[in-house]
Amino acid sequence: MKNISLTFFLCIGIVAFSFGQNNKAKTLLDNVSSKMGAYKNMTIAFSSSLSNEDAGIKEGDEPPIEGKIILEGEKYNLDYIGSSFIFDGKKLYVINHDEQEIAVNEGDLDGDDGFIYPSKLLTFYKEGYTFSMGKTATVNGKKIQYVELTPIDSSSEIVKVELGIELKTNHIYSLTQTGANSAKTTFKITSLKSNTTLPKHTFVLDKEGYLKKNYIID
Repeated sequence: MKNISLTFFLCIGIVAFSFGQNNKAKTLLDNVSSKMGAYKNMTIAFSSSLSNEDAGIKEGDEPPIEGKIILEGEKYNLDYIGSSFIFDGKKLYVINHDEQEIAVNEGDLDGDDGFIYPSKLLTFYKEGYTFSMGKTATVNGKKIQYVELTPIDSSSEIVKVELGIELKTNHIYSLTQTGANSAKTTFKITSLKSNTTLPKHTFVLDKEGYLKKNYIID
């Protein structure tokens, strides 16, 4: 009887601890989303890297890919991997500079391919994930609290996400997503500026300018 009671209370304690960790993680993420989402606009420079130990690709084997995104409400202007993405709140313009082609889509990137795009950093966690507090570490003099997110959908292309939060600023420091194929993609924010004066046409496609450069608009 004592063993049964002890096991019962241990189980209750584990559940309570897990629930508490979940709440702490969710509260921290909500605080970050509220803090960063309250800015009128943000200009974020970031780097991304890919690793896959199963395929023999280690982190650092390839130089990081630099990117930049400007966010204002739902609108954004993203430069990443040789392409530009302009979302004006209604339409998304995907500009492939190598092919000199521009695709026009109704609506934003939806993430159906299982990838967390930089434009979704503040909102992706709000649906479809469970949370737990991860490790705390000091990186480049910054105290970083990591939060581990696990997709509820067992068939998700992503098996785990680790989000690093800088505790002093309540800003996102890094995001690492692990795919079902063991590939890891890591984004690190290298600079963040908020509430700056943006050029008037930041979220507008310069159609005439691109047509003059012989770009094809679908």
